[in-house]
Amino acid sequence: MTDHSHEPGTGPNPEPTGEALIAAVRDAGDALRNEIARVIVGQDDVVDQILMSIFCDGHALLVGVPGLAKTLLVSTIARAMDLKFSRVQFTPDLMPSDITGTEVIEEDKTTGRRELRFVPGPVFANVVLADEINRTPPKTQAALLESMQERQVSVGGVRHPLPNPFFVLATQNPLEQEGTYPLPEAQLDRFMFQILIRYPSETEELEVVRRSARKDEVTIEPVIDAAKIAEVRRIVRHCPVPEHVLRYALRLVRCTRGGDDAPSVVRDYLAWGAGPRASEALVHAAKAHALLRGSGMVTAEDVRAVAHPVLRHRILTNFNAEADQVTTDAIVDVLLDEIPVSGEDPASSRLAGRVLREGA
Repeated sequence: MTDHSHEPGTGPNPEPTGEALIAAVRDAGDALRNEIARVIVGQDDVVDQILMSIFCDGHALLVGVPGLAKTLLVSTIARAMDLKFSRVQFTPDLMPSDITGTEVIEEDKTTGRRELRFVPGPVFANVVLADEINRTPPKTQAALLESMQERQVSVGGVRHPLPNPFFVLATQNPLEQEGTYPLPEAQLDRFMFQILIRYPSETEELEVVRRSARKDEVTIEPVIDAAKIAEVRRIVRHCPVPEHVLRYALRLVRCTRGGDDAPSVVRDYLAWGAGPRASEALVHAAKAHALLRGSGMVTAEDVRAVAHPVLRHRILTNFNAEADQVTTDAIVDVLLDEIPVSGEDPASSRLAGRVLREGA
C-alpha cells in the first residue's frame, strides 16, 4: 500500500498554506469580484461559485430562468480574466463539427496538391459559453464530453489540444422542457458545480433598472491573466486538507448511495447516489472556498458551504420524490443535518450544526 503521509495536503495534521499564497488567491478573487460588480448587480454567491470552479480547473452549469444575465455574467468574467471567450448557441440543428471544428480540403495553387486542413471550431477558446445546452440533441452534447474531460478534440484520428486554461460554462433554462434534450448523468457529472441563479432582491433589481435607464457604457479591464490563473490553480491544488475533513466529505457522498447508516430520506427518495467524482469535487471546492475567504486550513464548514452545487446534479431522485415534491437540494439539506462532522457522535454533531446555522 502506498504511503501518502508526506505528500502535500495529506496526513492527520497537514501544514497550513503560507500567508503569501493565501493572499494571492484571496486578492485574485477580490479583484475579479470588484470588476464583475461593475456590470453584474448582486448574485454574489453565483459569482463566488463560478470563481471556485475556475480556480479548481472545473466546469460549471448555470441554471436559471431567462433574463437573469447568465450570458452577460459569463462574458464579463471572461473579459475580466483576459481570456479568449467563445459563445455557442445550442439549437436542435447544431452539429458536432459546428463545435469542435472540421477538416476541409485545401489546394496548394503552386503545386496543385490537395490536402486536408483542420479548421478549429468555437470550442478552441479559454472560456466557452454553451448557451442553452439542453436544446441540442445528445450527439452534439456528447461532442463536448472529450473536450471537458480530456481537454482535447479528436478529428480524423488526429488529436488537437485545447487552449490552457479551458473552462466550459453552460447555461440551462429550467422552465421550458418541450423540444429540449436533458443532459445525461454521465455529462452532468463532468460539471463540477450546478449553480442555481435566482431572482434578484428588490434592491438589486432596482439598481439593475437604474443602470439600464442610464445606459452607461462600462469597460471591463482585465485584472488577471492565464499565468495568474495557473498560479492560483496550483495553490488550490496543494492546499492542505485535514484528515477529518476528508472523511466528512467522503461520508456525505457515500451516504447518498444508501445503506444502513444513510438517513431515511436517502432510502425513500434517491434512486442513485453520487460517485467518487463528487468526493473529489467536494474536497477541491472546499479548498478554493477556504482560500477565497482568506484561510489556509480547510474546515468542515467549507465542505458544507459547497455541498449543494457539488451534489445537487449528481444525485438522482425517484418517483416518490417527484410525487412528494422533494428536491435534491432538500435532500442535501437533510444530509448536512444528519451526517456527523466528527464521525463519532451523530447526535451532538447534528446539534452543533444546527447551532452554527441558527447563529449565522
